[in-house]
Parts: sequence; C-alpha cells; structure tokens
Amino acid sequence: MCGIVGAVAERNIVPILLEGLRRLEYRGYDSAGLAVLDADMHLARVRTVGKVKALEQALEQQPVAGRLGIAHTRWATHGVPNERNAHPHVSRDGLAIVHNGIIENHEELRTDLQRLGYEFTSETDTEVIAHRIHFHLATLGDLFKAVRATVAELEGAFALAVVSAATPDRVILAREGCPVVIGIGVGENFVASDVAALLPVTRRFVFMEEGDVAEVGLTSVRIIDREGNLVERPAHESDLSADAAEKGQYRHFMLKEIHEQPRALANTLQERVANGRLLDAAFGPTASEIFRRAEHVHIVACGTSFHAGAVARYFIEQICKLPCSVEIASEYRYRNPVVPRNSLFVTISQSGETADTLAALRLAKQAGYLASLAICNQPESSLVRESDLVMLTRAGPEIGVASTKAFTTQLMALSMLVVALTKYHAGDAERERGLIARLIEIPALIEKTLTLDPVIHRLAERFADKHHALFLGRGALHPIAMEGALKLKEISYIHAEAYPAGELKHGPLALVDADMPVITVAPNNDLLEKLKSNLMEVRARGGELYVFADPEAGFEPSDGVTVIQMPKHVSYFQAPAVYTIPLQLLSYHVAVLKGTDVDQPRNLAKSVTVE
Repeated sequence: MCGIVGAVAERNIVPILLEGLRRLEYRGYDSAGLAVLDADMHLARVRTVGKVKALEQALEQQPVAGRLGIAHTRWATHGVPNERNAHPHVSRDGLAIVHNGIIENHEELRTDLQRLGYEFTSETDTEVIAHRIHFHLATLGDLFKAVRATVAELEGAFALAVVSAATPDRVILAREGCPVVIGIGVGENFVASDVAALLPVTRRFVFMEEGDVAEVGLTSVRIIDREGNLVERPAHESDLSADAAEKGQYRHFMLKEIHEQPRALANTLQERVANGRLLDAAFGPTASEIFRRAEHVHIVACGTSFHAGAVARYFIEQICKLPCSVEIASEYRYRNPVVPRNSLFVTISQSGETADTLAALRLAKQAGYLASLAICNQPESSLVRESDLVMLTRAGPEIGVASTKAFTTQLMALSMLVVALTKYHAGDAERERGLIARLIEIPALIEKTLTLDPVIHRLAERFADKHHALFLGRGALHPIAMEGALKLKEISYIHAEAYPAGELKHGPLALVDADMPVITVAPNNDLLEKLKSNLMEVRARGGELYVFADPEAGFEPSDGVTVIQMPKHVSYFQAPAVYTIPLQLLSYHVAVLKGTDVDQPRNLAKSVTVE
C-alpha cells in the first residue's frame, strides 16, 4: 500500500526520491516525507500530510540536498494521518527508517523501549522499529547487524529501508512479506517497493526474497538470507519503459490490464498476509473489534462491483456463517431498509466517486449500521474518506472503461474480508491458514489461465456475427456469468444475458436455438452434476454450448458442444476470480473482430459520477 524509495549516489538524490514517490502515488497514501544526509552529515527530514505535491512545495520552502536518503508515502494503519505519524521516522543520533507493512508485536516492543528510556513522538508501529535498531546499533556498532537483530524480533509483515549518519554511504534493507527491490546503477544504487519507481534511473533490478537483509552501497550490494548465509540474487533487466502507463506490446489497454491481473492480485495481498495469517490491521486499526461485533453484512454497489459483492454473499454466508444481503446502490438509496442489529455496511467502487454508491453510504451513516467499509481502488476518493474502514484494491491505473483487473482485485479484497470475518465467527487458525493458502495461489492460477488466450482468440470468430448470447453459472459462479455477459455487452455491443443455470426452464429456454451461443463456467464443485443436467436442456433444444470446464469435470467435446479446459484443482474459493479471465478474453477478442472501440465503448464512462 505504501511506497518506499531510496538512493545512494554521488549526486543530489532529492529529485530522484520525489520522482519515485510520484510514480508510486497509485498505491494509495495520505502523507509523504523524505530524509537525506546533507553535506554536513546531518539528517534532514521533511514530512507533509497529503499528496507528494505538498511535499514538493515544502521542499521549495525548506530546500534540502544529499547523496544518501530514503522517502516514503504512507497509508495510515497505526495512528491518524498527520505530520508526526508520517515517515520517515527517526531515532537518536541521526538514524531514519521507512517501513511498509504491519508489526503485530509493536506494543510489547514499545513498552520495553520506553523502559529503556526511548521517547516516542508518534503513534506508529514504525517508530518502534527505528528505536529498536538504534538500541542494537549502540551495542553491536554496525548498522547492518543492528537491522538483522531487530528484524529477528519483529512479528508481522514488513519492508524496511534504513539510513544512519554513522554509516553515510549505504542503505540497509529488510524484507518479510512485503516487496522491496534494489535498482542497480553505474556508481550509484537505488531501492524501492516497486520497479516502477526507479525506471527513470535504471532498468536493472535485484529482487530480494523473504527473510533477506541487504546492504546497498555506491558500487556494491551484500545480501544475507534468513539463515545468515551470504547469497547472490541475480540481476534482471526490466522490460518496462519509464512510461509504464502506455499500452506497450498490447493492442489495447484492456488487453494489457487483463494480463496485469496476476500482479495486481499479488499486490492486493502484499503486506496484508504473513505466515498463513491475515494481519488484523489490514482493514484499519479498529477492524478487529468491528468484525468481532458484526452479525450481518450489507453490501451495496453498482455494475461490475455489484457482481463482486454478489460473489462475496455466497462466501460470507457459507464460510463465515453470517447473513449477507447485496443490493444495487441506485435501488438502495430510494427505499427505507430495515437494518439488522450490528450490521456492517460494505460499499464497493473502483473510482470511489460513483454517485449512487456514495449517496448510499451517506444514507447508511444515518441508518444505524455498526460501521462502514469501503473497498476501492482510489485512495483519495470521497468513498474512502467517508468510510470507517478501508481496503484498497491496488489494481493500479485502469484505463479501459470495461473493468477487468479492478473487478478481480475487488474479489480478492472481499475474499480477505471473508477470512477476517471467519476468524471471529466460524473458524480457527487452521481454517484461516487454509483460506489464505488458496488466495495466495490465485495469481499463479490466473497466469496459467491467461495461456488460453490464443484458444479463446480463435473461439471468438464464432461469435462475431451473433446478436445475442446467454451466460450460465451456478452458486458463486452465477455472478461471474453476469460479469461475463456485462463485458460482452459493454465492448462488443452484443446483447447478452446471464442466468443461474437452474432458471433455464423457467423462461429463458424459449430463446435457445442454434443461433444463440450459450457460454457456461463449470468448475468441479458440488453443483457440477446439477449444472450438467441444465446444459442437457440446452442441447436438447439445439443450443450451441461453450463450456469453460475443469479438466476433471467430465465434459467431452461433441457436435454442438465446445469444451475449453481450465486449470486443474481450482477450489470453490478460487473459482470466481479464475473463471472470470476467459470471459474477459472472449469479450475482448469478439469486440476486436467486430471493430468496436474496445477501450472507450460508446455511451459509457469510467467513473459514473452522476445519478
């Protein structure tokens, strides 16, 4: 969520730090700051609340320069957004630190440090790390050793970058559960939480692994692994350009964003899970108490986000054992809902400015809900600012109007909500670890699913001359069928509808003939046999079936039945995100064949800020 940038060079690095922060603004933050060692070897620190622009303006009033330094954009977890809680945090004798992640045992460490005479000026868990490193530095006399000693005491997830006036020619890094990379320059080196921050200065990167601690100097990098061994991590040449917001090798932004989903989903998980557990503060410092008290969940959203909420309803009720209702925001705002006791109100929006969803939140705040949670991709949005709890989806910029990675990252965020609620209402540590393990596997499963792109490209040729299509799914895959139908409508302008497969006999079968393709998602789950029976009804009426199926689901291609094999062993908890991918690709390739404006379909806008 937060952003880290650092550098050691023979030139003034302040412009590099600022540009790096600007390139990480998409990650979400509420304050920014930097610390550099100036020409007199004094640590100069400047911090501001708000955007990086505010930090730039502060630096115009209070110029600093230096050849070693670190910078950060913070999203508040421990402590409200203000200047004293902003990073970098410092300890005595010119030691500064920036930190991504959550330290779960910070209170215990804080108590011990206060006993040792350390004074705290912030409410953050990060300041605890700064003082702890200083404490070990005083006894060990080496910054690298002091950082290693400190991380051995930390519980949680973190990426750290540390500088000290006592060691004016190197940055020390540590990684556990949060990403951090080293950028290799010529006579200078850099560090960041994301490759994108450093593309203007280098394209060679060393990726630290879990448990690594690194010492980054002007011309050298030393890495020690978790076991204390000196290790070599290979340098990789990035294929990304400095202007990563361009389409690159892809014909359209939508296709690029479909292929970015594994990374976006991994980013959504980062800093929020560690050691098989969801970190309690992932939704905010008060989340644990709110989730413990919640007795009902009410989800409100529009369009694609509504489909994500509809998926979550199945999991919240089946896994968490809590009642859940899902509603379209434009309907919710014009009725007087009965609010069950201790109801958690959840809004989902990509932009955070969707007029109907924002109005629903404002009405809900007067209706007696326990608390509100926003799941959103825009950290500066009204929805985020006005909600009690927040889960940012970290999809990054999505240029295509038809949502792709924003949708699957919403599914991931909602899945983490399921884990959080399960912990307090229907689970134990073993169940939590099992659910987290399934979530961690999703990015790789989607990578595998994306290899179907050429197959789906050829399949799309059969749809280009169609005027109608029917999408079917059962259980938590019914909302995925709804999302598939919406995508086909949005960008190819083919009329499409989605139904629970069991509803065919209640009317839609009247539409089925050889000219209406029927697209079905068929994971190998408890509803598979029911789904097969429903599909037999389609074939009996001459309908053309296209089935995206688990290889062990027992579907065989035949006349009028096309089977596209999905990855094996996709669990019930993983299936919605994984089975979304082929439907996105199908819609994209059909739209390209029809010659429509894929990225900017007619009559639609990316952010719907009107009623």
